[in-house]
Amino acid sequence: MLARSLLLSSLVAFWSVTAAAQTSRQVLKGDSVAIYNLVGELRVDAGSGSDVTVEIQRGGADAAKLDVQTGPLRGRETLRIIYPDDDIVMPAWGRGWNTSLRVRDDGTFGEEHGRHDRGGWFRDGHEVRISGRSRDGLEAYADLRVSVPKGKNVALYLGVGKAFVSNVEGVIRVWVASADVAADRTRGVLRVETGSGDVNLRTASGDISLATGSGDVTVSGVDGVSLKLETGSGDVTLTDAKSPSVHVETGSGTIEATASSGDDLSFETGSGDVDVALVATFRSVHIETGSGDVTLKVPPTVGAEVDLDTGSGDIDLGGLTLQVRRIEHDHVTGTLGDGKGRVSVETGSGNVHLQKL
Repeated sequence: MLARSLLLSSLVAFWSVTAAAQTSRQVLKGDSVAIYNLVGELRVDAGSGSDVTVEIQRGGADAAKLDVQTGPLRGRETLRIIYPDDDIVMPAWGRGWNTSLRVRDDGTFGEEHGRHDRGGWFRDGHEVRISGRSRDGLEAYADLRVSVPKGKNVALYLGVGKAFVSNVEGVIRVWVASADVAADRTRGVLRVETGSGDVNLRTASGDISLATGSGDVTVSGVDGVSLKLETGSGDVTLTDAKSPSVHVETGSGTIEATASSGDDLSFETGSGDVDVALVATFRSVHIETGSGDVTLKVPPTVGAEVDLDTGSGDIDLGGLTLQVRRIEHDHVTGTLGDGKGRVSVETGSGNVHLQKL
């Protein structure tokens, strides 16, 4: 019994030391910080004090091989998780995916190191492959929790995994190769770019730009100075947004914007329907789709010069009183109310509906 107790105590002590070795904490000083990690979960939230702190939890069969490096690079303090292999495997995540990107020897990667084309990255460094296939490679990842005090400038780079940003105020940039990004209650400047993955933002204010090469973009409860949403292939859903400048664009997908307002608004899709409901008057609205129906709902008090054009489809004014200058089956121009604003709608193939809210 005593021998068994001693053995169990030794095992507990061993696993406690092992677990402790996989967990660490780093403090990054300075107003401008960059953090790089190829695989894992990234959580960013509000911090206290004057410094950015990072809690690191390494995992996987080869977790002990990961190296954490810090220090100034290119004018800002950095934290970099170094993966000592060009093949990284995550079999627990499933087999049906793989991602490749280029990584410098110092562990940095992302948009600042080369040219970005939607759908791929072409940069200096060596190619690293990350997949769920069972093959020889490094089986390791690092989950990061980043605490950001108010007013910091923080850039976060992730290869594969998931990213969450919550309740931070400052200049925040998130760049991921293949991952979903969710954010809420942000204030200040928020820039998100992912090569493949969905982007979801709730309750934010400030200067906001969200982009994904392939994935959906969903935004609600935004009060900003500028709002820009882009996806190469995916749907965009915008609810309860207010900003002087709103630009929404998708290469292929539907756009739905409800209970929103702004001065200058633009909605463009290469192929898909556009459904917009505006709750306040505006200076200009431009809607364009290569193929799809367009529905624009405006307040009863709106005043605007109107130009509606469809290459193949019908135009419906929905009971609005329009002083018509030109009317044809596929092209209508005229004036609503005092004509102070401007409405431009164009679809290559589809119907156009202009309606009262």
